[in-house]
Amino acid sequence: MTVFSSIHNDIKNIYNCDPAAHNILEILFAYPGFHARQFHRIAHPLYTWHIPFIPRLISHVSRFLTGIEIHPGATLGEAVFIDHGMGVVIGETAIVGDYVTIYQGVTLGGTSLKKVKRHPTIGNHVVIGVGAKIIGNITIGDNTKIGASSVVVKSVPPNCTVVGNPGRVVAVHDPDTDTVMRLPDPEGEKIDNLEKKVSELEERLSKIEGKKE
Repeated sequence: MTVFSSIHNDIKNIYNCDPAAHNILEILFAYPGFHARQFHRIAHPLYTWHIPFIPRLISHVSRFLTGIEIHPGATLGEAVFIDHGMGVVIGETAIVGDYVTIYQGVTLGGTSLKKVKRHPTIGNHVVIGVGAKIIGNITIGDNTKIGASSVVVKSVPPNCTVVGNPGRVVAVHDPDTDTVMRLPDPEGEKIDNLEKKVSELEERLSKIEGKKE
């Protein structure tokens, strides 16, 4: 696939994923995620050719202009869409699959100081919500959705929905039957119960204070 074909896929995918995209000019001139992707198209080959300094300079300029930091060593697939994008960080050994949507504040980070694969591998058609953190050499399966502000430190199978800190699978989508199976969420239930207890205690306290007055 040629570079122009890949850029065309970027634009087409933005149209499909973002109802706010009205025309090509908006995407070309007013979408920082699109700009960051094109900067990375230049920086990544230079990095793989072991050209010093210049790839990092390009990624630094890209971060300055877009607020998105993509290490030139990261591997991005076809039609990756970084929506809004401010504060997105994608580390050196991260691998991002095709047709992945990444929202603002997302981090694909590493946990090791050694020069090894230390960042996540993201499958195809994954959606990563606002502020989510995916940390370490883990794998996120195809068609998985990562909820906003989730912190994921363990690998996730395909077709799952993950929420929370630490991230936990709360639903699995069966693509063969197009059904969603909700999984028990004991941690979520504990949080709900605690919130109810706090509400009850606050109500009792307000009644006691009302009697004192």
